[in-house]
Formats: sequence, C-alpha cells, structure tokens
Amino acid sequence: MRDEILVNFGPTETRAALVENGVVQEIYIERTQKRGIVGNIYKGKVVRVLPGMQAAFVDIGLERAGFIHAGDISSQNTDPASDSADTKNSEPADIRTLLREGQQVLVQVTKDPISTKGARLTTHISVSARYLVYMPSSEHIGISNRIEDAAERERLKAAVSEITSEYKEQYGGGFIVRTAAEGASTEELKADIPFVYKLWHNLAEKIKTTKAPKLVYEDLPLYMRTVRDLMQPSIEKVRIDSRESLQKMENFAQYYAPEIGGRIEHYPGPRPIFDLYGVEDELKKALETRVPLKSGGYLIVEQTEAMSTIDVNTGAFVGHRNLEETIFKTNLEAASAIARQLRLRNLGGIIILDFIDMTDAEHQRQVLRTLEKHLERDRAKTNVMGVSQLGLVEMTRKRTSESLGQMLCVPCAVCNGRGVLKSAETVCYEIFREILREARNYDDTKLLVLASQVVIDRLLDEESDNVADLELFIERAIQFQVEALYNQEQYDIVLV
Repeated sequence: MRDEILVNFGPTETRAALVENGVVQEIYIERTQKRGIVGNIYKGKVVRVLPGMQAAFVDIGLERAGFIHAGDISSQNTDPASDSADTKNSEPADIRTLLREGQQVLVQVTKDPISTKGARLTTHISVSARYLVYMPSSEHIGISNRIEDAAERERLKAAVSEITSEYKEQYGGGFIVRTAAEGASTEELKADIPFVYKLWHNLAEKIKTTKAPKLVYEDLPLYMRTVRDLMQPSIEKVRIDSRESLQKMENFAQYYAPEIGGRIEHYPGPRPIFDLYGVEDELKKALETRVPLKSGGYLIVEQTEAMSTIDVNTGAFVGHRNLEETIFKTNLEAASAIARQLRLRNLGGIIILDFIDMTDAEHQRQVLRTLEKHLERDRAKTNVMGVSQLGLVEMTRKRTSESLGQMLCVPCAVCNGRGVLKSAETVCYEIFREILREARNYDDTKLLVLASQVVIDRLLDEESDNVADLELFIERAIQFQVEALYNQEQYDIVLV
C-alpha cells in the first residue's frame, strides 16, 4: 500500500494527515487565528542584550519578544547553514559585538512561541523551495544529514554547484539540499533556482522600506506546505476536500512542481475525509495518556514543560514461554509504537523512555535498533543516547512547534495541569485546620463551611465524629452548605 496525504480544509482551521501504509503517522493543524510562524521573516528591534547568556531579546511585533543566541547571528566568523545540514562550526563572537539595544535586525523564526517562551530567532535567513533552501548571506553548499549515501551526497553537491555557478555573479548566496532531493535529477534541482532567486529579490526590495518591528515574509499556508515539504516518491495521492483550495494547490504545484500535479485530487464524498480514513479517531487517541498495544501491553505517555516520558507496561500480555521472552516482545512492540507516537503527538525536546527491564544485553540492543529503525522515517531530527545506568533510554527530538496536546488543549481549570486533585479526605482535614485558626482569632458563635458536594458528604458521614469533637473543642457550632460551583479542592469558612 502506498502513502497518502489527506487535507481537511475549513474556514477556521486546516488539517493535514500523513498516512503511511494505511496508518496515520503525522497530523498537522493550522488555525486561521493562530498560524504557526516558523519560517516567517521579520524586521525586528533589539530590546535587550544579555551578555551572561550570550543572547538577546528582539521585538518582532508579537506579544512576546523573540530570543536569539549569539550562535544564531550571522557574522564573518559564523556559517549560516542550518543545523540540519553538514555545516562548519566555529565559536560565536561576543553578543555585545554583534547586537546593541535599539538596533534593527532582520531575523527568521526557527521555533514557534511555546508556553511562556517567545519565538526562537536566527539571522541566518533562508527561503525554501521543494528541493533547495537558499541562503542569501552564505556561499556554502550543504547536504541534509538525512541523506546518508556518500555517493548521492557528492552527486547532489556537484549538481548544485554546477547549476548555481552561472548565477553566482548576479545573485550569489548558498544552498542546502533538502532530504526530498535524494534521487532528484539535475533538471528538477535546476527548476527550484528561479523560484528562490525571484522570491528573495522581491523580499530584499520590501525589506529596504520596512520599519521595525514588522513582518516582511510569511511562510506558505499549511495546504501548500504539504506540497512543498511532504511530497515524496512514496506519496501516491494528495486528497483535499475543498474545491477552491484544490485549485490553488494545483496552480501552486503547476508552477512549483509540475510532475506532482496529477497526484492531487478532490475528495467529494459526503462523509468527512478525516472520518473516512480514521484520522479523527487517531486524533482523539493522541490526546490520551494511555496507548494500548496489540499484545495487551500499553504505554503511558506524559508531557511536561521540562520533558516527556513514556512508560512501557506488559498489562494483560502474559506470553507463551517465559517472563524474559514476554518482556522482550512487549518492548519490541513498544519501540515501534513509541516512534509513531512521537510523530503523531509531535513531542519534542528531552524524552525519557522507560522500557521494561531486560537482563539480556542482546535484547536491549535489538529493542534500541528497532526504535532507531522506526525513527528513520521521522522528518524531525532525533538522537537516541542509549540505555542509562538506571535502565532508561534517553533521547531528544527536535522541537520547532507546539505538540498536538499543547495546540489542542489547555491546562485543567480544576487541577491547573497537575493531573490530580486533592482527595475529599485531605480537603476535610484542611478545613479542620482552618476552623481552628479561625476560632483562635475570632469570637463568632457559629462557623459556616462552604464546600463541594463530595466534601460536605464526607464531613457529615465519615468525619462526623471528628466534627463533633471539633465543635466541643472550640465550643462553637459548625454548619455546612454545599456550593455546586465549587470544585473538590475549593472551600470557604464564613463567620456567622
């Protein structure tokens, strides 16, 4: 079975799903009122320089200032190629020699604002085409690290060098060859050149007249980025449920990548496209903590601001031979499931995997190899560190945007994102302590306790003896009243 891209277009949000061999692997969501800004170029204004952090804050016209590190600032001592290609590394200059407060600077967003953090910025400006990324301020030609074949890397580098040689005097600049270029012909690579040169020429003219802070270039909308970024030889069809957007996508493809135009088609069915292909169900499951495995085991996926953790459990799976074999099979199944969940949920940053403990070193190696094999298709850069002394697998996955959970959910208003509530018993004992404090400070004859139904029920039932003892001790009557709008942790004590 070949791979497909599904695009669901709506007035408020656009959603795209990558389906590989009939299984949903990645989901992208872009809301009209909250579009991602990775790839956008801004003329910004430096508002604060931080020598101790070798960084600066730059006002780009958003709610929060963006953050830029000295290593992400172009200078004669730094190479502007991105970290996704083979680049020359050098020690960045002191931030105070690169930026000053009040200075206007052209920056590009490399990471969306997440939680309380502003956007991550760079001055290594680039504009993308299907196969090539053009860098106006560099002469470097780099190849994506995800193209591993040495002969192919050399072929691509030689082809791009030859193609761009005739344009050097007029335009200059450098290029990074994207992963999608693997196997592309010289003619296909050459077709990208006029697009990026024309795009940059128009931007350069606009930049001259723009005052900071101001957006000068906005990346393509999601349904067009799917054509630019996700189209691979393995993609058999792109199905989109909007005729208007289909026309725009076809026009874009005709100019940008004519050979893929025949693979774009309209989905006219009465049933929503995400329902028909099971994407809605996968979307709901991707927001849950527990992920069942076919064997009967399960994963527990938890995301925090600091890191994400995934715990593997055997659950109902008891195996057929012995405990070690059961654990090994569960971990093997979990390894492939984990790789898919990372892509599906778009988890990034530090990730800790707690596989079930294995005593056999060969089993450990096979589980790690399985994990790494399934991560090979992940477009985000991953790095698996191996098994730590505590038996945990430490890894990282490059984070450029919010995870699926961060995009679609907000912290619980009741528990404030903790994921747990104080028990009714705990709240009752807090109320007892608060009553004692009130009794010492005030001489009122009665106290009224306002709390949720479950807490009042416990006070009048399991804790009734304790309430009676407390009334004797403080020599005052205690009354109770249910407040339907209170959550389990809320209560008030009123002097009557």
